[in-house]
Amino acid sequence: MSAADEVLDVVDRDDRVTGQAPRGEVYARGLLHRCVFVQARDARGRIFVHRRTASKLVFPSHYDMFVGGVLGAGESYGRAALREAEEELGVRGLPQPVPLFKFLYEGPGGAWWSYVHEVRCAVPVRPQVSEVAWHDFVDEDELERRVAGGSWTWVPDGLEAYRRLREFRAAGGPGGDPGTGPGR
Repeated sequence: MSAADEVLDVVDRDDRVTGQAPRGEVYARGLLHRCVFVQARDARGRIFVHRRTASKLVFPSHYDMFVGGVLGAGESYGRAALREAEEELGVRGLPQPVPLFKFLYEGPGGAWWSYVHEVRCAVPVRPQVSEVAWHDFVDEDELERRVAGGSWTWVPDGLEAYRRLREFRAAGGPGGDPGTGPGR
């Protein structure tokens, strides 16, 4: 089965399931669906950054500071966060990603409910080659320079999630104080 054939839950503006449709149809018709974002950090606290493969249905060859993806029909946000993190990082046995907050993304590429999580990955990663064309772990300052510099094309939904995550932490959400919070 191709990615376009995967069946997703279609949801309303209150994140309630209203039906199901293949991913290709969901994207083509701009239907609301669900997605997870997982910020993965290594044992040193650096953030996993990667460039998506050119074959991705949405934002091909763009950079991202999250791993994640869409939820399959009937899948919970938590289950999807762990599945996507393990798949994209190419590891098994990660701790359950910690849920932080949810928001409705509306922007380039469409609209979807987005649940941001974080996880610590203390083992070497082997990213899934069908998902990740390039990767590295970078510290917060390097990520800030890359985002501000404009030389990399970032996925717009990831940039929005990153902006909201910085605000969440600045307001005292988990992980707001280096060395504290989940996964620290």
